[in-house]
Amino acid sequence: MSSTAPPKPSQVSKPLPAPLGILGGTFDPIHVAHLRLAEEATRQLGLAGIVWIPAGNPWHRSAPMVSGQHRLAMVRLAIADHPDHMVDDAEVHSPAPSYTVPTLERLRRQHGADRPLVLLMGADAFLGLTTWHRWRDLFRLAHLGVASRPTFDLVPERMPLELADEFRRRAAPSGALVAAAAGAITRFRLEAGTVSATEVRHRLRQSTPPDAPLAELLPPAVLDYIRQHRLYLP
Repeated sequence: MSSTAPPKPSQVSKPLPAPLGILGGTFDPIHVAHLRLAEEATRQLGLAGIVWIPAGNPWHRSAPMVSGQHRLAMVRLAIADHPDHMVDDAEVHSPAPSYTVPTLERLRRQHGADRPLVLLMGADAFLGLTTWHRWRDLFRLAHLGVASRPTFDLVPERMPLELADEFRRRAAPSGALVAAAAGAITRFRLEAGTVSATEVRHRLRQSTPPDAPLAELLPPAVLDYIRQHRLYLP
């Protein structure tokens, strides 16, 4: 009776490490919706952790309201109780404009060619992806994890033509994140209801402590920091 010989060690594919989430933004300020997105991405996509990257000088939007040092400090306070979350402060300390592709290239060198990296973003940011600097290079450097909502799902008909073509080719379930280091687009669900940093800043300008609703929008340590340093006042 013939039998199939087990593969030689060189023929056995080495399993890839667990995916690492990458979450960039101005975080001006960081608020509960940012944390909820990170938590849901970790749970639904099986991420080993999240790297938070506060932008220093974002090229595609207006300048942040407060300094990079303040925004960096608030992110550190917000994730202090999450041992699987970490902060990358390179963009805050760099005088150059913040571009996602060079940041991912740096992280790829840091974590190696085989580590799956997952760039996290909201659906609105994804729909504007073709306006990003070197946007097609994102796919050779990382997977994309896109948060969608029950009232707003991602369908190619709503996307720019070039982005729709990439989406049709790359859309995959979360299991694809451990099959390769980069290149897939996968979705994860967020419940309805969110808040924007613009709304938070408006509420901060209009309120005087104590303000119970603000405590629902900001982590307590972040709200204390904002009050202590008198940020976002008129």
